[in-house]
Amino acid sequence: MIIEDVAFPAGVHCETTTLGALLRHEGLELSEPMLFGLGEGLGFVYWDAKYLDFPFLGGRTKPFTITRNAADRLGLELRVQETASPRKAWQNVTAALAAGRPVGLQLDSYHLDHFTTKVHFGGHFAALRGYDDTHAHLVDTAQQGGLVTTTLASLALARGERGPMTARNRSYTVAVPADRPSAADAVREAVRSTARTFLTPPIANLGHSGIDKAARQVVRWLDRSADPAHDLPLAATLMERGGTGGGLFRVLFRDFLVEAAEIADDDVLREGGARYAEIAPLWTEVATLVETAGNTGEQAHLTRASEVLTDLAERERRAMRLLAGEGCSP
Repeated sequence: MIIEDVAFPAGVHCETTTLGALLRHEGLELSEPMLFGLGEGLGFVYWDAKYLDFPFLGGRTKPFTITRNAADRLGLELRVQETASPRKAWQNVTAALAAGRPVGLQLDSYHLDHFTTKVHFGGHFAALRGYDDTHAHLVDTAQQGGLVTTTLASLALARGERGPMTARNRSYTVAVPADRPSAADAVREAVRSTARTFLTPPIANLGHSGIDKAARQVVRWLDRSADPAHDLPLAATLMERGGTGGGLFRVLFRDFLVEAAEIADDDVLREGGARYAEIAPLWTEVATLVETAGNTGEQAHLTRASEVLTDLAERERRAMRLLAGEGCSP
């Protein structure tokens, strides 16, 4: 059982790649930045907890919020199923495949055969396009191989894993109705909502406040880590190359704003795109500095990273105020 023509070439982020593959099969082709932006994906979190070996810097919202938000903005029919039963979970996806629809899955990437780095991450997504007696056939990001396979046993483990960011065998399908909301209205509303959420975080670890916190904490990372030569380069890799599209998702958001400005013919969105074109490379600089600090053990690189993060917090605060409709602050 293989559904043909299920793919999303050159996808960089797992959740948008999965949604893009499902929508393409339904006849709706949207760019990955557009899916990310309509899904209100941009964010920031600085997280350091007792169960973590090292602090986590994230540049997006919680898993599955992009899919839910994009479905709302696009007027999609999103059908989501969750269950604690592995048997029922498999029945859910085989029924959808038999009806001719590929299925989105939330997974722990640790168990997937095509992942060479074995780290538990329960917020991974892939599209299931079919299966045979032994293997599941998936659509993943280009970095992970695009059209890939994993054993059915591994897929079951990845779906049923419990822990941070996991879901109970979550699967979902989408359908595209004939009538959809105005594209110009959808992008404007998504941008305003993203900006307002970023500017009013419920806790200091999130949004612009979280970037400020990261600026204060990053200078302590050599002491915070038991193995700086491992932990700091890994943190840098997750920021720049861990499915973020570069610049901790800021490249995707920049490209979304540029595309949205053309759709809506909106000068505020154009200015926002120009600002994020300046912001994105600074996040790449931070990742480079963190990696260099881990490789050399030299504190000066973290001191510089802190300075860049402080600047980024203010730059993003001003950009989001503009996008939220609070005026064009310099």
